[in-house]
Amino acid sequence: MSSESSVGVVIPAYDPDLLTLERYIENIRQVLSPDVIRVEIDSPRKSHVERLDEIVEVNASTSRRGKGSAIMEGFDALDTDILAFADADGSVPAPSLDDIVYQIKQGTTDVSIASRRHPSSNIVAHQTVVRRLLGDAFAFAARKMLPTQCRDYQCGAKALTAEAWEAVGHHCYEPGFAWDLEFVSVAGSLGYEIAEIPVEWEDHPDSTVSPVSTSIELATALIDVKRRTDAIATSPRFRDVKKTERSKLMKLGNSDGD
Repeated sequence: MSSESSVGVVIPAYDPDLLTLERYIENIRQVLSPDVIRVEIDSPRKSHVERLDEIVEVNASTSRRGKGSAIMEGFDALDTDILAFADADGSVPAPSLDDIVYQIKQGTTDVSIASRRHPSSNIVAHQTVVRRLLGDAFAFAARKMLPTQCRDYQCGAKALTAEAWEAVGHHCYEPGFAWDLEFVSVAGSLGYEIAEIPVEWEDHPDSTVSPVSTSIELATALIDVKRRTDAIATSPRFRDVKKTERSKLMKLGNSDGD
């Protein structure tokens, strides 16, 4: 990778605050200067699509696909060297997203993720006590159960090389909020080093995410993700194989239906 590498940003959205999203898009454009910004919006109002279509590439789904499905469809549609996503509420501001993408451009890592729990992160506005307790409990459980361990699986901004996505995307299935968890665990199980980047982060209490139902979804998905990524981590196909060779193997797997 280099500073000249092309960058595509996907923003998954469901019933977003349009003014917030428009400001966030403009901030991303000014700070990152990405080649493409693509909004994957579910069950949108026609007026929202028309307004967004004037400033970014928009893919609107009449049904609610879920966050994971929206990101995957967006990533598959991008034709850039680096793929990134950020949640539509702008909790991770554009300069922090730029820090995440910068790690990929520098070639220091192939996968880079935002981390609210990094010691150097700056939390501008904390979540409610209930959200924090649920989030901390989930992160603890995930670190104990999964082959890939990190401080923060769910923070809403991540980036990777297009080559890494070819390998990682082959093993991602979660359609909803558990996709972040699956993405991180799959990437680590395939042998990619994951850079956790400190960010500035601000909670948005008006988010459409329900802490209770989302926690249940994540807890249920954790079992499935553990089973799938344990299988990857212990597979003779990937054991002691260099990262670049793993990517080649995944390309062969995509062609032969494995």
